[in-house]
Amino acid sequence: MNSTDTIPGTAGGETDRRRWFALAIVMTAAFMDLVDVTIVNIAIPSIRQESGASFSQIQWITAGYALAFAAGLITGGRLGDIHGRKRIFLVGIGGFTVASALCGLAVNPEMLVASRFLQGAMAALMVPQVLSIVHATFPAHERGKVFGLFGAVVGLGAVSGPLLGALLTEWNLFGWEWRSIFLINLPVGVAGLVLGGRFITESKAPRALKLDLVGVALVTLGLLMLLYPLIRGRELDWPVWGYVSMAGSLVVLAVLVAYERRKTARDGSPLVELSLFKVKSFAAGIAVQTVFGIALGVFFLVWTLYMQVGLGWRPLKAGLTGVPFSIAVSAAAGMSVQMLVPRFGRKVLQAGALVMGAGVLLYIWESGHYGLTIAPWQMALPLVVMGVGMGLIVAPLTDAVLSEVPREHAGSASGLINTVQQMGNALGLALVSVVFFGTISDRLRPEQIGPAFVDAFQNALGWVAAVMGAIFLLMFALPKRPAQHVEGEQAPVEGKEPALAS
Repeated sequence: MNSTDTIPGTAGGETDRRRWFALAIVMTAAFMDLVDVTIVNIAIPSIRQESGASFSQIQWITAGYALAFAAGLITGGRLGDIHGRKRIFLVGIGGFTVASALCGLAVNPEMLVASRFLQGAMAALMVPQVLSIVHATFPAHERGKVFGLFGAVVGLGAVSGPLLGALLTEWNLFGWEWRSIFLINLPVGVAGLVLGGRFITESKAPRALKLDLVGVALVTLGLLMLLYPLIRGRELDWPVWGYVSMAGSLVVLAVLVAYERRKTARDGSPLVELSLFKVKSFAAGIAVQTVFGIALGVFFLVWTLYMQVGLGWRPLKAGLTGVPFSIAVSAAAGMSVQMLVPRFGRKVLQAGALVMGAGVLLYIWESGHYGLTIAPWQMALPLVVMGVGMGLIVAPLTDAVLSEVPREHAGSASGLINTVQQMGNALGLALVSVVFFGTISDRLRPEQIGPAFVDAFQNALGWVAAVMGAIFLLMFALPKRPAQHVEGEQAPVEGKEPALAS
């Protein structure tokens, strides 16, 4: 989305009421997506126990959503520009609701994995329209207030997702067990579909970029060739074809680069705007977003398995343990953007990487020191330290990456930032096979499970700490002080909402 729309009239009465209803609808959809990303992790051990899913299938349940989401984000934004944001939003929320029903009704792990891929693809249609609809519905002088509300919704989604997942799994509503975490989307999705059709005003971009479906296919193929062997390799004893596939993924990505250059020369609408990588701060920022996504993908999955399988905690206990972390992220993110970054610039983000790394190392020490007897209150300190570090990074990172990008490419750059973060998350989930399951024997007696999962958790966190060190070094390529943007002149975003969401 490289062009703005005409703002519809905002004089009081029915028009004013309609646009605030529209805002509530699209924010509810964004909340539903954010919760769905975080709610699944806490229910994973229950899904595995009830459905008989293998560990690789568990990884696909989370990584499949992230991969489909990432691959479709930019295309979803362009479809809204071309065919209408309201129309594509309604298709997305309707498809997301259907996919949620299929997840909840899955009769085997294979159906659940396929439904999660579909759910991610539908989220890629739905989510990019949220900020586009806000941009087209509200005048510039009101967007600051609207984006403030949006940030609050994002924070609420991040905090409530794990806790809601724990409560739904623990309560076992109607005997649905883990299925209720998906089925709860049905009434919300149906309401959003009906009310969205009534209250959202249609808008399109005057000059929308064309679709690049070949680019999407090449990105998806390249990532699948990399992720599939990583996830299945351990179970299959690392066959030769797996290494061939991973090497072949690099060839596919090289073909992608060559094709994108031709696409740029032909019609100026590539999936990936390669000229952006000539901007040093942007190239480094993309690397930071990707690597940070990998770290988060590894941590959140192994953390859940450690608490519920290794320590034997119930979902609610595990969910409540994460509350201090979520609160710390939200509080630090607010301070980072409003107070610290304007004064100290890039140093705040680098401090965040070091603080988060310190929290990870503290968690490793506590896990080893207390072993299987560790209590939630003992985890609170490392989780708060990690949360503060993460909060210092996530909120200002997008502005830092975009600060030297030419304004005409701001939309494409934003979409690419969010895409690579999701791709990094999918890669991190795939790497769990190596850094976590790779240290666990296939034949464990019941009394060996706990100690084995504790050791695997410490090993995985060691890699996360190393990644945070790499992020600290990469951040030296970011601008010392991100450019200050004029309020109300935000460029439309081609892709997901800003990196307020993890």
